[in-house]
Amino acid sequence: MARFAKDDIEGRIGELLPSILRSIKAETSERETVTALRALAVTIVTLDSDDLYDSAADLLRRKVSDSESTQVKISAIHALGTAAFFGGTSEDELEDTMAFFLEIVESDGLSIDAHDEGSVVIAALEEWSLLVTALDDFETTTETAMEALVEQLDSADAGVQGAAGEAIALLYEKSYTPVEDDEVPEPTSDDDELPRGAQENLFVKRYTVYRRQDQLLHTLDALANASSRRISKKDRKTLHSTFGDIRNTVEKPTRGPKYSTAIDQETGFVYGGGRMKVKINRNCEVRIDKWWKLQRLNALRRVLQAGFTHHYDENEAVSRCLPFSMSGR
Repeated sequence: MARFAKDDIEGRIGELLPSILRSIKAETSERETVTALRALAVTIVTLDSDDLYDSAADLLRRKVSDSESTQVKISAIHALGTAAFFGGTSEDELEDTMAFFLEIVESDGLSIDAHDEGSVVIAALEEWSLLVTALDDFETTTETAMEALVEQLDSADAGVQGAAGEAIALLYEKSYTPVEDDEVPEPTSDDDELPRGAQENLFVKRYTVYRRQDQLLHTLDALANASSRRISKKDRKTLHSTFGDIRNTVEKPTRGPKYSTAIDQETGFVYGGGRMKVKINRNCEVRIDKWWKLQRLNALRRVLQAGFTHHYDENEAVSRCLPFSMSGR
């Protein structure tokens, strides 16, 4: 969506939403159904209403489970994730939707009659990860989720491996939270690398994410250095870059994507996180220095595509998902 159209559709949602849902339910053709599912997702983000999840969730689940079209399943998974994140859900409903997605991952798609369809598993991993970012505490279900995610690192599909790896990095990141006022954190080697004034943003480990971390690091090392001829040159490059970052986070969970230990010649400190930036306008940029930010950015881009920057400027639902910083210009 190339512009923010809330004013255009808000007064007509009473007729637009039922029409979109009827089109999805009828599934007259794959193309029409996929288009309707994408329109639903854009509408949910645009309206920023707490009433839309209940209107769409049951139908979307049925499409994920029952449609004979792989593309419809994928689009329905993305629409359901968008509805759960933006459409007004209780925490119980959110966790129930996450369990639905995780079952797809655990079964390699078999739970929705899409066995070994890598693109379906990727969609479920992406939306599951998005919903993880909405939860403050994920300790109680981390162990079960990690078993499923680690298993997917052995997938023959590089996209599945990457999505699972990014979800693993996210869970490690979530296991560390900011230091409370009455806590004294143990110093780490990273602390001395931080610029003056940044050490107040210290984090502390709250729980163990995965008991077999040495084994996990070995797997991540192998993926970060994959050289098999069975993997395309493009996939190898992606795996090397992605899993290098993921391994860094598993080893040091306060390090986000694209963390760099190179020295900034101007400041004398390491660059650290935040080298990945999204320009919104001349004065505003989003620093993607955390995995939760990357998951939300990717989700918003999937839905809004070329309209992302327009929505960021005008749609509070989008801008509150990703805090901005003033451009360094």
